[in-house]
Amino acid sequence: MEGAGPSGCSGEDFEEDVATSAPAAVRRALQLLEEDDADLRIQAACDIRRLTKKSPCCRRQLRHAVRPLVSMLRVDSSESRESALLALLNLAVKDEKNKVSIVEAGALEPIVSFLKSQNPNMQEYASASLLTLSASATNKPIITSSGAIPLLIKILRDGTPQAKADSLMALSNLSTHSDNLHIILETNPVASIIRLLKPCKKSSKTAEKCCALVESLVGYDKCRTALTCEEGGVLAIVEVLESGTKQGKEHAVGALLKMCQSDRCKYREPILREGVIPGLLELTVQGTEKSQPKAHTLLQLLRESPNPRSETEPDTIENIVCNLISQIDGKDDQADGKAKKMLAEMVQVSMERSLRHLQQRAALVSTPSDLSITSCASQVSLNW
Repeated sequence: MEGAGPSGCSGEDFEEDVATSAPAAVRRALQLLEEDDADLRIQAACDIRRLTKKSPCCRRQLRHAVRPLVSMLRVDSSESRESALLALLNLAVKDEKNKVSIVEAGALEPIVSFLKSQNPNMQEYASASLLTLSASATNKPIITSSGAIPLLIKILRDGTPQAKADSLMALSNLSTHSDNLHIILETNPVASIIRLLKPCKKSSKTAEKCCALVESLVGYDKCRTALTCEEGGVLAIVEVLESGTKQGKEHAVGALLKMCQSDRCKYREPILREGVIPGLLELTVQGTEKSQPKAHTLLQLLRESPNPRSETEPDTIENIVCNLISQIDGKDDQADGKAKKMLAEMVQVSMERSLRHLQQRAALVSTPSDLSITSCASQVSLNW
């Protein structure tokens, strides 16, 4: 994204000048912004974009450029708007004060209008800008009141791949403000989210953010109903639970758990039907501190009876899984064997990963002569 932009922004000589004399380049850019010549202001915006691309110091020094750049967003020139928007985008990256200043300077109105542009580049730059600005807690309610959410959902449905990805991230940021959830839900976003999630790589950042957004929204019955009615909707969440990033798996199991907790009778079967059990078992062994207890609780809710067993029949993972398999196959003797097999496979996966970890550590540090890798692995097996 930061590599794209107006052709007038090129120039290796400028970058060399910045590296050797940033303060002088900052002063020059600020001076050019005050000129009456539109071409000089565009050049200033391009210079600011490069200066702020990787330099937090320059972002601070160029805060006075915010208002002139916002004014350029309203000029009837696509080159002027584009160069100013890209400069503002870089000014806002990892700088909370600049994020707030840009919104206070009135940038949202033109940026939101760019979401409706027929120019795909402007849609992408506007989506990226809202993604960056929405990272500020101060800006979240202001962005919502600007009318950006319905337009972000529209881009999520019809935009370019890059615009869709940035719109998704922006919506995920906005969803963390509780007052925004019902506004997002009013736009019927679930179908668009699932259409983005289904074909994407389940270990990608896109899949992670899709599940994060779904987890936030499934607290509402409207979202839960839409998710189960959307073909492949629950399955897509289960696939992230199985092969997503650590955070993606946390969001996926969190979303499914919220659904089952809200109405176990209604959502238990749709979740079971998508083959969630192996992924849940893996999370109970290999999940994060957040996902492990969620996976265990969901397994308990998915079995035939949600109530804990008696002391003579302890509420173990094996008993829970046996109960679930018996419901699927209808034969208790086969269910018991399948449950034990599934758990044994999970133990094996855990052991293999532990052994690989020990071998990697052994390659980095010398291993005492009285402690072999084999004995370490045996001890891990006993502890498990």
